[in-house]
Amino acid sequence: MVVCGDDGLAHRLAAELRGVYREQVTLVVPPSGRRVRQPVVGRARAASAALRDMVTAAVNRTGNGDPGGAGRELEATEPTEDVLAEAGVERATALALVYDDDETNIRAALTARRLNPRLRLVLRLYNRRLGQHIEELLNQSAALASGGGPGSGSGSTTVLSDADTAAPALAATALVGTSKVVETDGLLLRAVERNPPRPGEVADPGLCTLALLSATSNDPAGADGSEDSGENGPQLLPDAAAVEAATGRGTVALEQVSYSGPPLPAGRAGVPAFGELFSRRLRWSLAGLAACVVALAVALMVVTGDHPLHATYVTLLDLFSINEPAHNADIGRQILQLLSGFVGLLLLPVLLAAVLEALGTFRSASALRKPPRGLGGHVVLLGLGKIGTRVLTRLREMDIPVVCVEADPEARGMATARRLRVPVVLGDVTQEGVLEAAKIHRAHSLLALTSVDTTNLEAVLYARSVRSRLRVVLRLYDDDFATAVYRTLRAAHPRALTRSRSVTHLAAPSFAGAMMGRQILGAIPVERRVLLFAAVQVAGHPQLEGKTVGEAFRAGAWRVLALEVSDGERAEGGAPEGARESRLVWELPDTYVLRGSDRVVLAATRRGLAELLGRRARRGVDV
Repeated sequence: MVVCGDDGLAHRLAAELRGVYREQVTLVVPPSGRRVRQPVVGRARAASAALRDMVTAAVNRTGNGDPGGAGRELEATEPTEDVLAEAGVERATALALVYDDDETNIRAALTARRLNPRLRLVLRLYNRRLGQHIEELLNQSAALASGGGPGSGSGSTTVLSDADTAAPALAATALVGTSKVVETDGLLLRAVERNPPRPGEVADPGLCTLALLSATSNDPAGADGSEDSGENGPQLLPDAAAVEAATGRGTVALEQVSYSGPPLPAGRAGVPAFGELFSRRLRWSLAGLAACVVALAVALMVVTGDHPLHATYVTLLDLFSINEPAHNADIGRQILQLLSGFVGLLLLPVLLAAVLEALGTFRSASALRKPPRGLGGHVVLLGLGKIGTRVLTRLREMDIPVVCVEADPEARGMATARRLRVPVVLGDVTQEGVLEAAKIHRAHSLLALTSVDTTNLEAVLYARSVRSRLRVVLRLYDDDFATAVYRTLRAAHPRALTRSRSVTHLAAPSFAGAMMGRQILGAIPVERRVLLFAAVQVAGHPQLEGKTVGEAFRAGAWRVLALEVSDGERAEGGAPEGARESRLVWELPDTYVLRGSDRVVLAATRRGLAELLGRRARRGVDV
């Protein structure tokens, strides 16, 4: 395996492949002066240092590095053809290009595909539309270079985005009753944290029980993100006996929901609604003048006995001063004409104000909105970088009110905020008054997603001083620092929800699974651990093929959740009907026998998925 990158995702991905999948990895990173601080997970720090020493010793023994060694590290400014060749791309199984720049990844992917047409490529691209075209282009190039057509078994290409991978978990943590979500086959799966059941109460497991939470809520073990978290840490994929024996521990249950988010309210596409076009004072002024016109028309109809339409017409002529003077009319008609002329004088400035307000509204339609008065129960989002932009889009798809805070007026997500008409407060979040302008005292939750750990921490601590029970979600880079912050905040505010999230921690399992040739549907964080959802072909896996769903379940490792069927196909062998409505059949009975032609969706830990699938992807089995 070859991993090329310039930030923490490259280091974490390499550690994932080495520690979980036991792969030989060559890591290509920038020179020491330009290298970022690599993240290390808790107790793995000493093991990582020992691994580096072992790699260094192996490199010293073999000169430029032995491909059969544990791994090695190369320093290069850019992934040029010479660098890729030195990294061994020509004989590698998979290559991950996870540079922060899309152009660098695309250029290196084109070069790598030419060097090795059967190479499995995994690209990190932020531009999703461009990623689809690049994926098709590279797959077609690999098919032609190998002498076959599409589907000839040549190297595959997978385009992923760390922002898209982490955004659902970050956005869902800020919602009421939804702490984790994953999408599969157009369906939204929700993992809900539930409090420990009361004595005599039976907990609802939903589709299944994914995990038992830490035995102690204020100081959860296993918060270091390791797979082995001890007796008091979170227990992933427990069996029925473990769930029944657990007392005083919350659970994480999986639920299936059909909610896909309502459409955005009217006026979001750039055309303001009537209430936004004119101010309240102007609307009241127009309403008052309209009432005066109606009153004058009724009075004229009473005085002259005219038809209501004719009386209204004459009143409007008097209003705009284009009617003949009523010299020879009676006194009542003359008074009404004078009053109509006076109302017409009042109408001119009101119409002028309406024109000016409308022009100003359309002119500022592309400008940033300010938080409206009386706003409450909203989400305050700090940072509109690539992660914050994806999270903002997710929240608005679910029609969640959001107020953004950004210091850079040219940030990546400013255009998205303008398009979605989301209020934005420009300013440094560490300065006094910025969070107040975002109505933090009336907010429901705070998402601190800037790229600076200390900025996120400072914002969260200040927000907690304003509102102690505020739900907060921090994006923290360093895992040891995140663990310390998480435990301290939970101890200081036991009744408030606190979550610390690392984007690389959430994204690395999906990238590693793609390098192993696996379809990772999503990842759900459980405290500081990760539970993966993957689509797997049953054929070639003795732990699944020919076994019932109950026999295929291994506690703490993997669990079959659903069976994927083709459109119109009916489930056989005791599986419930319903395939005509959905391509995924849920709530499979334990007696259903898995066939080699079946494709299933399963939940697994990282080590469980590695143990289940192993190196079968290298031997041509499509998973």
